[in-house]
Amino acid sequence: MKSIKKLFTIYLLIVWSLPSLAVIAGPDEEAPKFGNDVVASVGDQPITFSELNIMLNSSAIVGLSIPELGSPQRDQVRLTLLDKAISANLIYLDAVKKGVDKDPAYQQDLRRFSDSMLALAYKRRYLSGDFTVTDDEVKDYFDNNIAPDTEFTDEVRQAISAKIRKQKGALGITSARQQLREGVKVDINVTELDPADDAVRDDMETVAELDGEAILWGEVKGNLTRPVNAVSVERRISALEKMVDTRIMTQKGRAAGLVNDPAYLGPYNQFRKVRLINLHRANLVEEFAPGDEEIKAFYEENRERIMIRQRRKVQIVVLKSKEDAEAVKEMIEAGTLTLYQAAAEHSILPGSKKTLGEIGWVTQGTGFPELDALTFSLAPNELGGPVETPNGWHLVKVQDMDEAVYADIDDQRTRHMTRRMMIKEQLNAYAVGLREDAFPVKVYKDKLSYHMQKEVDWYKIKSETGAQPAEKIYEEIDKLRGIKTP
Repeated sequence: MKSIKKLFTIYLLIVWSLPSLAVIAGPDEEAPKFGNDVVASVGDQPITFSELNIMLNSSAIVGLSIPELGSPQRDQVRLTLLDKAISANLIYLDAVKKGVDKDPAYQQDLRRFSDSMLALAYKRRYLSGDFTVTDDEVKDYFDNNIAPDTEFTDEVRQAISAKIRKQKGALGITSARQQLREGVKVDINVTELDPADDAVRDDMETVAELDGEAILWGEVKGNLTRPVNAVSVERRISALEKMVDTRIMTQKGRAAGLVNDPAYLGPYNQFRKVRLINLHRANLVEEFAPGDEEIKAFYEENRERIMIRQRRKVQIVVLKSKEDAEAVKEMIEAGTLTLYQAAAEHSILPGSKKTLGEIGWVTQGTGFPELDALTFSLAPNELGGPVETPNGWHLVKVQDMDEAVYADIDDQRTRHMTRRMMIKEQLNAYAVGLREDAFPVKVYKDKLSYHMQKEVDWYKIKSETGAQPAEKIYEEIDKLRGIKTP
């Protein structure tokens, strides 16, 4: 399960990092061959509403807030994710067209993932044990193994239950291994597992045999040389035994036809697609990589887009006249009046009694020129002014400050950010070209609107009636609205 969760995380990160095409529009066309849940298609690749929801509900992984059910913001984020999914599918189809899926490293990754998923599917179907713990088992353990004066608390009960479950798990592993290896001959070559010989051991050395088939050092050394397994021969034997079990489960899973099991096909097809998108995108990034002079030229042309200007957190008091401002400033500097009191009692700026003049963060170059010049000339905690703007005469104090970022192309971080922006824009242009010239993109707006409205109605009814089975609520929605699925 951890590998599957990691897979979805990788998928989201890939999709989110791909450029936006900024084109959520298209003809209202039917897509009967794809099914009712499909809201868009890129070539022969469908994009389902369910897929968008998976991305939406996991969007916190990539730094997005997850809007509440039934809110307009939720649909806005969903449309953005649809745009990203379109981009990802365009990159995928381009990879297939260019034969990137024939890459040997990619094919090896597929085999490894396929083997692990087949082993997992076989284990779940044929070798899963029952490790539940009953109250009688806990009580019996307590009576026979715990000191008589020990109180039978909830904490003690949980500790005993965990210990019994661990014992059952250990027995289950032993029993499952015996069952798995019935009729299978396994030989471990202990002499080739000594960590002291790793530097001179040839990759073609046989470290084990499975029904006479050699398992070579080169196939397993990546795992066996990990620090946790390299401490002793015994740890290596244990790790190698598990790897052999996985290979047996893979073979038996394939023989049992589990390659057609949805529990295998779903994650495998997802990995196959995601891994290819990732590989092709990495190839494109390398192809688009700019040189130093190109980076410098791009930065000069786009400095205002790249640079994050200096920010200052300020407190301001606004007076009607210069004389009033100077008088208030004198009292503040004399210590007879605080800036907070001045804002509450004298400032003409709306809301000052509530905010006490605290404006928050302001960015250089975004305010009145005279006020901006004063604000960004002050040191922290220095009181400046008065200076006039159309709003009145201002006294300003800088409470905190953030220096400008990405302001110098000779800085490594600035160069890195500029390079990233250049490549992103090139990827964006590349994806737009694919959409225009290579693969048709269709968004089925009626279906998309139907499913989004259905979610809003479902949430409304659920809020009013309490928790009910989703299928029942959907039935009620369709009856109430008289809607037929597009």
